[in-house]
Amino acid sequence: MNKRAVAAGAAALAMALSVTACGGDDGGSGDKNTIKLVAADYGDKKSNASKIYWDQVVKDFEKKHKDIKVDVQVINWNDIDKQVKTMIQSGNVPDLLQTGGYADKVADDLLYKADDVLSPKTKQNLIPSFAKAGEVDGTQYGIPWVSSSRVLFYNKEVFKKAGVKNPPKTWDELADAAQKIKKSKAADTPYALPLGPEEAQGEMMMWELGNGGGYTDDSGKYTIDSKQNVETFEWLQKNLVKPGLTYANPGTTDRKEAFADFAAGKVGMLNGHPSLVQMAKQGKVDYGVVTIPGKEGPLKSTLGVADWMMAFKDGGKQKQIKTFLDFVYTKKMLKFDEMYNFPPVTQDALKTMQSNGKHEDLKPFFDELENAKFYPLGDPSWDIVSAEIKKTGGKAAKEDPKKVLGDLQKKAEEAAANK
Repeated sequence: MNKRAVAAGAAALAMALSVTACGGDDGGSGDKNTIKLVAADYGDKKSNASKIYWDQVVKDFEKKHKDIKVDVQVINWNDIDKQVKTMIQSGNVPDLLQTGGYADKVADDLLYKADDVLSPKTKQNLIPSFAKAGEVDGTQYGIPWVSSSRVLFYNKEVFKKAGVKNPPKTWDELADAAQKIKKSKAADTPYALPLGPEEAQGEMMMWELGNGGGYTDDSGKYTIDSKQNVETFEWLQKNLVKPGLTYANPGTTDRKEAFADFAAGKVGMLNGHPSLVQMAKQGKVDYGVVTIPGKEGPLKSTLGVADWMMAFKDGGKQKQIKTFLDFVYTKKMLKFDEMYNFPPVTQDALKTMQSNGKHEDLKPFFDELENAKFYPLGDPSWDIVSAEIKKTGGKAAKEDPKKVLGDLQKKAEEAAANK
């Protein structure tokens, strides 16, 4: 999520803390019975730091498995990828890593297959759409850790003031609602369209999905400048940007700003993920959520985002890793999900969260999980392509979409050829 946006991004679902650690050196342990785990910190303050979660997990695991020790280092999202890269380059490879992406590690042949480090029962417990998103060429390497899906948030008070009776189901209905909000001056920004560098790739994909588009076709080939995608941004320009129904320059507006504006009651509608729920509540915004509108109707598949657990082959600790992951994924996932109010990646945790009455605010996100669509996470070139989209993709909201998307397509093809 730090590369998107939860989780997550995300760094949507995670905010930075200083590096914390429970354990010794920066790399994998030479002791065959000690597993080194490096994990991202999802906390935004000391009281909810992820170290608290992992300390308890390790304590419970080692109590049950006295022959295996677990050394955990928790690193903030701003630094984790850089530090892990240094670890790998210096030969201090961790045994387990929990962070935002896995495909580059697969390309370098560093990881165990999920089948090698998960029992069949544990693997079958993963939500299928998220397990599939962890595949490279049909083989799963990335093990989903936390999940997020996207829905349309709307301000009920703004809708009432503007005379909008029902949340939109289509693009035209969204534009009509935005016009009413503008005319009534019910909100500063009728629809928040954040296409800035923080997570342009997320907002762009949600709109592209609404017109049968996306970043790749079924074969995995990049289709960034497809006819559908170009038409999507032509529609956005004509119906939202030029009429002044969104930010003056969406390409320089980040999601962080859009979320803050919604939580302050300044926005009528926007696409959002679970972290916006708490922000809206703290801002005392009476909000509603629905499936994101598409050109002809609500999206059949919304954007899904996940962070990942992966297991490295370097230390040769397959058996110990498998024992630990089976323990965590069968006994400890619910606690992490509830600690941060995340939608789960395991079916048993999903069932519990759907039925225990504690997570009504997440129900719309739960409903979207099974059919979620993902970035081409299994393609090692995606990190490069995503970075390019973040830099220039937002220009498609004001400049010639065919040219902007065409330039991105060329860069994507070059990255794919060189992966």
